[in-house]
Amino acid sequence: MKFTPGTRVGVLYGGLSAEREVSLKSGKAVGLALQELGFMVSLIDVDRDVFARLKEAKIEVAFIALHGAYGEDGTIQGGLEYLQIPYTGPGVMASSIAMNKVMTKRILLSHEILTPDYTVPVISDTEVAVPPGGYPLVVKPVAEGSSLGMSIVTDAADLEPALINAREFSRQVMIESYIPGIELTAAVLHGESLPLIEIRARGGVYDYQAKYTKGFSEYLVPAPLDESTAHHVKDLAIASARALGCDRGAVRVDFRLDMANRPYVIEINTVPGMTETSLLPQAAAADGMDFETLIDRILQGAGLDLATL
Repeated sequence: MKFTPGTRVGVLYGGLSAEREVSLKSGKAVGLALQELGFMVSLIDVDRDVFARLKEAKIEVAFIALHGAYGEDGTIQGGLEYLQIPYTGPGVMASSIAMNKVMTKRILLSHEILTPDYTVPVISDTEVAVPPGGYPLVVKPVAEGSSLGMSIVTDAADLEPALINAREFSRQVMIESYIPGIELTAAVLHGESLPLIEIRARGGVYDYQAKYTKGFSEYLVPAPLDESTAHHVKDLAIASARALGCDRGAVRVDFRLDMANRPYVIEINTVPGMTETSLLPQAAAADGMDFETLIDRILQGAGLDLATL
């Protein structure tokens, strides 16, 4: 389906998750770009009346700029399927799986794609099992983004406080082996990989502050890798997205490249940020694509999992 200027586009942003502030910034940037492209834009700050508001505004296509719970996990996608409103990004199942880091790992491992070893502790455990190899470890919520609730743990004394912190953001948490090396991200747009980005966080950890505060991280675009390694990482990004069923829209696959040049997939983000420090727009720019063109390409890939009834 081709969406032409004048089409009524609902930009879904804000929402109810812990990533609301980032989503507000993403949505505003997307809305401005769509207006520049000639679309009739409604910015819809998502609440529990969102579906009634979509019908009232006679939205023809939804641009999802929501991050975290209810917006990135298949929930909003399911409602849009029911209303038969095409939407950007992966479908219901792919979004749900990618939001859950444990399910993502299980699928990646079934496709023989490297991802760090992990354990999933429960509160009733008398002794917390950690991945083989010991410290340092990464503790994170299973279903949260923007590195919220994430901690690097270097010794056993800090493990329990890190678990408590992570559980503030998600009922289920995971403990992951820390992979020393280079932080990389690969943006995949409609099944094709954009230039890789190397991330150098000022404090050594790419956490929420490093992601969204100007000057706290340095981004090298394209990443200074040899051609063979770059091709391998790009191919893995495409394979990882495909394994989860992310066959439309823009997704971002995060990696750690270890000292032996082995790329480990850390997670897959199905609604990449669109803020001034976000990575997807930087990768697109390195590929010769301005922000408006990127937004239009994402919009043109909008669709539905189910055939129109």
